[in-house]
Amino acid sequence: MELRVLQYFLAVAKEQNISAAAQSLHLTQPTLSRQLRELEEELGKQLMVRGSRKITLTEEGMLLRKRAEEILELVDRTEKEVMRSNDAVSGDIYIGTGETDGVRQIARTANQLQERCPGVRFHIVSGDAVDVCERLDKGLLDFGVLLGDIDKTKYHYMELPMRDVWGVLMRRDSPLAAQDAVSPRDLWDKPLILSRQMDNKSGLYRWLRKEPAELQTVATYNLIYNASLMVDEGMGYAFTLDKLVNTRGSDLCFRPLRPRLELGMYLVWKKSQIFSKAAELFLNGLQEHLAVDQGDGEG
Repeated sequence: MELRVLQYFLAVAKEQNISAAAQSLHLTQPTLSRQLRELEEELGKQLMVRGSRKITLTEEGMLLRKRAEEILELVDRTEKEVMRSNDAVSGDIYIGTGETDGVRQIARTANQLQERCPGVRFHIVSGDAVDVCERLDKGLLDFGVLLGDIDKTKYHYMELPMRDVWGVLMRRDSPLAAQDAVSPRDLWDKPLILSRQMDNKSGLYRWLRKEPAELQTVATYNLIYNASLMVDEGMGYAFTLDKLVNTRGSDLCFRPLRPRLELGMYLVWKKSQIFSKAAELFLNGLQEHLAVDQGDGEG
């Protein structure tokens, strides 16, 4: 399977039309059709359904599209890193993370590195722990920021001093808004909006002292902004981390949990990871900054 043919396949998947894809690739239509037929023969699978008006991907075709995008992205990154290897420090650093105020420390270190090395660019990829780990494992990320428990046998990691505090986002006119914190019993009969990452092993369920089936879960989310809109519309109470939603001047407010529930934070990377010079400088810079901060705190 050639990279060139994968590019052809992605063009057809994007355009959903052989003629339009051939024009964008500066190929003749018969040439492109032949390349696609040979790709299907090589894989032994039908990748697309050729309709009268547009082309649609089969299940195998959708899988190939996802993998082809990842392969070409990784090839592009590798080419750029090799081409820049003899130049001044420059390049791209990819960091995957969930929604957390801890990204501030990452951004602070990134800013300081860019002041020294303007050619370094940072790409923050948002996603939950499953998304981040999947991209890490495929080599599409240099680092990941993970919250809570991590697989310490799978990754190298650095524990970050920041800790996220769980709480509940609610409307200011809700009954619980008058309290300075919320307890498990306060929420047993309330409509809840939960992160899609919550499962039976979640610390939140242990904190609630209830099984999922015993709770009134009305919605799930993976982006807190969308959850905040549901809260604002009166759908329920959203479990989230502190400092993710600016409630100042809004109809919403945040109340922490009692007993307090916190999440640790880790910067992780593959054990087989070979860092670019830029990524190595970033990691060293973050370690230095955290050491200074901890020293100031002790003093």
